[in-house]
Amino acid sequence: MTIRPHLAGDGFGFVEWFRPGEYERTEEVLPEIVASGARYLRTHLSWAEYLAPGGEEWFDWLLPKLANDLDVLPCIHYTPPSLSRTGKTTGAPRRLKDYADFVDHVLDRYGRHFRHVELWNEPNNLLDWDWREDRDFSQFCEMVGGAAYWVQKRGWKAVLGAPCPFDPSWINLMGERGVLEVVSAVGFHGFPGTWDSEEGSWGGWDLHLGELRRIVDLYNPEAEIWVTETGYSTWRQDEVEQVRCFMSALTVPAERVYWYSWRDVPHDVAVQEGLWFDPRHYHLGATEHGGRPKLLARLLHEGGTRRVQELFTLASPSINSGVAPVLITGGSGFIGSNLASSYLAEGKDVVVLDNLSRPGVDANLAWLREEHGSRVHACVADIRDLGQVRDAVEDASIVFHLAAQTAVTTSLDRPIDDMEINVRGTLNVLEAARAARCSPGVIFASTNKVYGALEDIETVATAKCHRPVDPQIAQCGIGEDRPLDFCTPYGCSKGAADQYVLDYAKSYGLATAALRMSCIYGPRQFGTEDQGWVAHFLINALQQQPITIFGDGRQVRDILDVDDAVAAYRAVHANIDRLGGQAFNLGGGPDNAVSLSMVISEIERITGRPVETSSQSWRTGDQLYFVADTSRLEAATGWQPATAWRPGLLRLMRWLRKERMGANDLAGRLTA
Repeated sequence: MTIRPHLAGDGFGFVEWFRPGEYERTEEVLPEIVASGARYLRTHLSWAEYLAPGGEEWFDWLLPKLANDLDVLPCIHYTPPSLSRTGKTTGAPRRLKDYADFVDHVLDRYGRHFRHVELWNEPNNLLDWDWREDRDFSQFCEMVGGAAYWVQKRGWKAVLGAPCPFDPSWINLMGERGVLEVVSAVGFHGFPGTWDSEEGSWGGWDLHLGELRRIVDLYNPEAEIWVTETGYSTWRQDEVEQVRCFMSALTVPAERVYWYSWRDVPHDVAVQEGLWFDPRHYHLGATEHGGRPKLLARLLHEGGTRRVQELFTLASPSINSGVAPVLITGGSGFIGSNLASSYLAEGKDVVVLDNLSRPGVDANLAWLREEHGSRVHACVADIRDLGQVRDAVEDASIVFHLAAQTAVTTSLDRPIDDMEINVRGTLNVLEAARAARCSPGVIFASTNKVYGALEDIETVATAKCHRPVDPQIAQCGIGEDRPLDFCTPYGCSKGAADQYVLDYAKSYGLATAALRMSCIYGPRQFGTEDQGWVAHFLINALQQQPITIFGDGRQVRDILDVDDAVAAYRAVHANIDRLGGQAFNLGGGPDNAVSLSMVISEIERITGRPVETSSQSWRTGDQLYFVADTSRLEAATGWQPATAWRPGLLRLMRWLRKERMGANDLAGRLTA
């Protein structure tokens, strides 16, 4: 029998174990799995849990619920301790036929909800089957073989549970003992790149599944090969590699593929009981245990497997020898894509390193490819992956480091992730630049948050804004001589990164500089409530959605058009050898100082519609007043902002109408 390679169009499935009583979790997770485009779901039906108090009621509710939208594969395993020879759920039942009798009961009670039944799980794993009491697997073969025969006789199809790691000798034993003759599919578990047990022995999908196919063909050529578990743990935050592994799994030579799993396991749930703690077990999901989608889940929800494949067609990290490209980390983001376009328009090659974790940024990457073609070299990677960063930096002529966790609110919720991205990620970039043959300069996107909440700056509240009492600050803004005062985890992580960047010039002679940015706005921005507030205000206004104002709305920022920000970065690049080790404030300055309420009033004017607002309390670390004194940058480079904030806001609105929302649909809403 020639096996047909699995293709994305054939559908895919997820493995998700639902524990007794998890009604609320099931109601949350199930629609997410369905929305991913999955056709299949593999879940367990524990014999031990079924006979425990409340077990029957639980599975009576669960299986019909799951089968409403998905092709369910129940994995029937775990002996009730009272019936086990060892007193444990991993032991064989004292009367081996009891297992077949339970399977028969399952078919009677739930059989209308599925077509296949998987018989046991990972039988060569002590955590599922205590082979120490069954060293020749005679008990297992008699138990499972008898159950499989009965499943087949009754008109259903049996799937043989998969050994993990793959053991061809065990599969051959199942053939010799007659088990393979009575099953319709043989399972395979494989987690390339995740488990140490496979690191030295993994030879690739084609090799292992080909070997499995050859053995199965000796005993039952009609049996199918199913990958009943595969996945990739993001325990090192490598969500990009998880997507790559998922893509690889879509084309394996098997009739079905089940990805393990949809959600991470919470850390308070014991997994691999009896073994040492291994963080990899807790990060195998496409989403985090709290529901936050990782890159894989986001892409599947946006467009299924087609969306996953589309994204990676954009990646083309190879570049001709002798070319010294501009490298931009976070190059698919708002500022990064505009900066990349400016160099590409001059005929330069640009490497865009981005993990594409933020919704919408892949549209910026697609735009760069459409506008500039093969000179855009996309490296889909995370700055926390030092190996990938080193490869990307190796031949670069200059590195603009813009990749970051950018929201104060996210840093408060997830301070460890914030630190890993902003501090460790920045160190990876610096170390890669230091090790590279050409020692490229590094220009870092820092933030005005390094100056803290600025609570000592006395202000007077007017009807429209907070104004500083100090006439020098009112006239010029806040300069780089302002003491650093890190506030919030975001301020701490960006501030630490800022200082590392400057110190690498002192300690290692690397040409580095930091631009401490105020509020940048403009085309290609996907503004949110937490970051990119100017675009967020405009997007909500154009969609006739309310805007939430945190605080009194009179806090002041100097906003800067992205074209001016790009010009500033390029000016520092042009003078990097002379400016190494220095930090510069970057913002619109006093001429572009506005309050939130002033921006809302201008939005109402240019859209011709009132804006609905609501108020909430001040957020941690929010500054009443920040306007950058950019005189040091101007003196060092000759740069000056060229776009006033009102024309800049109008330009952003026109871009949003055309590119983000669709002019025709938007025009209808604005004139309704």
